[in-house]
Amino acid sequence: MSSDATEIFARLKSAAFHELVTSSMAGEQDAVATLFAWIRPAIVRYCRSRIGRSGSAYSSADDVAQEICMAVLGAITRYGDEPESFLPFVYGIAAHKVADHYRRAGRDRSDPAADVPDSVDVSASPEQQIMAADLRDRLEELLATLPPRQREILVLRLIVGLSAQETATAVGLTPTAVRVTQHRALAKLRGALSRAEWV
Repeated sequence: MSSDATEIFARLKSAAFHELVTSSMAGEQDAVATLFAWIRPAIVRYCRSRIGRSGSAYSSADDVAQEICMAVLGAITRYGDEPESFLPFVYGIAAHKVADHYRRAGRDRSDPAADVPDSVDVSASPEQQIMAADLRDRLEELLATLPPRQREILVLRLIVGLSAQETATAVGLTPTAVRVTQHRALAKLRGALSRAEWV
């Protein structure tokens, strides 16, 4: 996980975040604005890991992230659980919105064109960009071999950075079941790797 991602998720598990949730539940507009500034990067990261790119951009994933933010905004004043359970609540909404996206995409018979990326990464060399794209494609290919529950748990645990307890709350399992499912998913992925990929 990158240092930016580590910082994002550390902040989302802090006491300050829980205070923001409490204030937002009470309807304090400044708290709501700050809360969304804090959770939006995590939601975008989740959607991009689940939906991936369309051509060279993440436009579909970013659209779903926006839908999730709107749904959370509509639900926050009705949220009645502990502030510590808010993040799994958000990921529960996110999982449903991603599932809705895939249902809509299954019915969509249009032929989408590639989107122009929001920005160009000038820090990476062309070789590094190609290697990163190849790695991303291979990871997406490997994740696609997993059953949906295993894939969801790996994304929440390894990409999003939720704890086993938070993941269990989000997917409706026990923490032990989450750990077992994660272990089985990783074992399946290891089995799918070629000898050259282990190096």
